[in-house]
Amino acid sequence: MTENKKLIKLIFMAMMIAIGVVISPILRVEGMCPMAHLINVTCAVFIGPFHSLACAALIGIIRMIFMGIPPLALTGAIFGAFFSGLFYRLSKGKILFAVLGEIFGTGIVGAIVSYPVMTYIWGRDGLTWFFYVPSFVAGTLIGGSIAFILLKQLNKLGQLNKIQELLGSRVYESANDVSKDALAIAFTAPIAYMAALVIENNLISGSSPFIPYIKVIIAAAILIFALIYYIIKNAKRLRHK
Repeated sequence: MTENKKLIKLIFMAMMIAIGVVISPILRVEGMCPMAHLINVTCAVFIGPFHSLACAALIGIIRMIFMGIPPLALTGAIFGAFFSGLFYRLSKGKILFAVLGEIFGTGIVGAIVSYPVMTYIWGRDGLTWFFYVPSFVAGTLIGGSIAFILLKQLNKLGQLNKIQELLGSRVYESANDVSKDALAIAFTAPIAYMAALVIENNLISGSSPFIPYIKVIIAAAILIFALIYYIIKNAKRLRHK
């Protein structure tokens, strides 16, 4: 890697750290920080597992010092950042695997590690080994889905590999196809579901029997649309062969 690319990578990391700190409060509740996972997956794809780990650690430390966030800012980010980059690299550039790495690293590993950290270091009572798993997984689904859509669009436009090359990172060949586009649409279903869940729990008051079903209906509608999109686009592609 040339000195120029090293400098560009350092500038990119500084930008992602700053953005990560600024956007972290969006949709955040204790144990769920979706925007941290958006940053993790994006960094993992662009700069690899070790640099994304460094970004996640610095973002977490800054949030703890200046925003009063508990150690979850670290345990809920660093493992996902590393495994996201590792899964992306092992899969030879599959963006979906970067998201799965984030879900595994944060939703499973990070959530379990958070129990002893929060119990014995932070002094929190009433926790269990799997206490943080649901909220961590929910956060990774939201942030990972947003990252997936963003990165897929960059790849579709031919910019993903160019940015990776500019940063001196590994570049993988990845062809666009209808199935991947349909998968990208389907990945918005968890975003819509979790967003509706947050709204339901925090903003909507009342006891209408239909409210709990709204999030399910929205997510199901998106999945059905993704299936219809795949069928129609695939049929058109076959006709033009």
